[in-house]
Amino acid sequence: MRKSLRSRATTTSTTTNNHNNISAQSDMSQHSPDASMKKEAQDLEFRNITDSLSSSNESRPFLANDDIPSMESGRVGKSNNVAASSSSSSSTFAFFGVAKAWSENPEFFRQAAKFAFAFTGLLVSYLTWGYMQELIMTTKFEPTQHSPDGRFPSAAFCVFSNRFLAILVAMISVKLRHGSVFANNVAPLHAFTPCALSNTMSSWSQYASLRYVSFPVQTVFKSSKIIPVMIMGKILKGSTYPKSQYIEALLITIGVAIFSLFAQESKRDSSTEIIGLIFMVMYITFDCFTSQWQDKIYVTYGRQNVDPYQMMLGVNTSAICITTAGLLFSGDFPKVWEFFLVNPNVLIYNVITAITSASGQLCIYYTIKEFGPIVFTIIMTVRQMISICISAYKFGHEISAKAICGAVIVFGVLFYQIRNKYLAKKKKDADARNASNISGATNGRGIQMTAKGSILA
Repeated sequence: MRKSLRSRATTTSTTTNNHNNISAQSDMSQHSPDASMKKEAQDLEFRNITDSLSSSNESRPFLANDDIPSMESGRVGKSNNVAASSSSSSSTFAFFGVAKAWSENPEFFRQAAKFAFAFTGLLVSYLTWGYMQELIMTTKFEPTQHSPDGRFPSAAFCVFSNRFLAILVAMISVKLRHGSVFANNVAPLHAFTPCALSNTMSSWSQYASLRYVSFPVQTVFKSSKIIPVMIMGKILKGSTYPKSQYIEALLITIGVAIFSLFAQESKRDSSTEIIGLIFMVMYITFDCFTSQWQDKIYVTYGRQNVDPYQMMLGVNTSAICITTAGLLFSGDFPKVWEFFLVNPNVLIYNVITAITSASGQLCIYYTIKEFGPIVFTIIMTVRQMISICISAYKFGHEISAKAICGAVIVFGVLFYQIRNKYLAKKKKDADARNASNISGATNGRGIQMTAKGSILA
C-alpha cells in the first residue's frame, strides 16, 4: 500500500489523486500500532515529494490553495519546519558548491584572497590616513596659549609621529627577515640621508599646505608630479622620455590647473591660495627627488642587497633624526604638549595617522611584490578618487562642474598610462614566452642532431 502511495504521488499532479492518496493513508493508519508516528513521517515525505515536483517543472497549486485536506491540526507548524529544512539544505548545497570550486581551482581563490587583502589594506590605510590629515590640520580645536586659533601648532610633529612608528615597524621587519637590524645592510646609513631629508620636507609641505588649500585640490595636484619626475630623472640619471609622455604630462598639468582654479573656496583669498600652491610645488618636487634617489641607491648597491624594508629602515632612521632636530630648534615640542593637554583627542588622531601610515607602507610593498606596480597604481588611483569624495562630503568642499572636468582629464590620463603599461608588460611577457619556446625548440633539434650523429658514428 505504501508503494502504491509513493508511486501515485510521484506520477500524478492533479489535486483529486492527491486527495485519494491521503484518504487511503488515513484508513491504513487506523490499523497500525504506531499510527500517529508513521502518519507524520508519511505526511512529511509527501510534502517533500510535492516540493521536488513543483520546483522542477510544475507550479504549486496544491500548496498555494486549500484543496488538500488537513491531516492534523499542526499542519502549519510542520510546513514551517519543512521550509526551514529546505533553507538549511540550500545553505549546505551552497557551501559544498564553494568547497568543490575551491578544490578544483585553489590557486584562483588564493590569489583572490591575496588581492582582497591588498586592496582592502591599501584603501583602509590611506583613506583613514588622508582623512586624519585633514582633520588634524584644518579643524579648530580648543585654543591654547600658543595656538589661540585652535589649530594644531606643528606640521613637523605629524611628520615626526609618522616616522617614529615607521622606524619601529622597519626594525622589526628587518630583524625578522635578516636576523639583524643593521649588521647585514650593504648600503651605509649616510647614503639614505639625502632622500630622508627630501622625504621629510615633502611630508612637512604636504601637511602645511592643508592650511591653505583643500584636500581635493591637494590630491589632484599630486597627480601632476609626473613633470618633476621627468625633470629629476633627466638631471640625476640622464633619462630620456618619448614625446607621448610629454603630451600626457601637459594634459595632466592642464587638468590640475582647471581643477585648482574652479575648486577654490570663496572664503580664502588669492594670496592664501598661492601660498598653498607653493607648498604643493615643494611637496611634489621633494617627493620626486626622494623616489629618484632611492632608485639610485638600488642601482649603486644592488637591488639584491637592499630590499624595501631595509630602504624603509634607512630612510626613516635618518628622517627621525632630522625631524627631532627640527622640533627641538623650532621649540614645537612644548607647544604640542600644551595642545595635547587641552585636546587629548588630537593625540589619538596623531596615533591613528602614524599607524595607518606604517600599515600603508607595508601594504605597498606587499601589493607590488604579489601583483606588480600596475595593479598597485590602479588601486592608488582609485583611492585618490574616493579620498576626494570623502573629503568633499565630510568637510563640505564644493566642487563645481568645471572642476570635475579638470579631475576627469587628470584621472583619464592616469588610467590611459596604466593601460599603456599593462599592454607593454603583456607584450614583454609574450615576447619572453616566444623566445623561450624558440630556444626550447632549437635545443630539441640540437639534441636530435647529436643523437643522429652518435648513431652514424
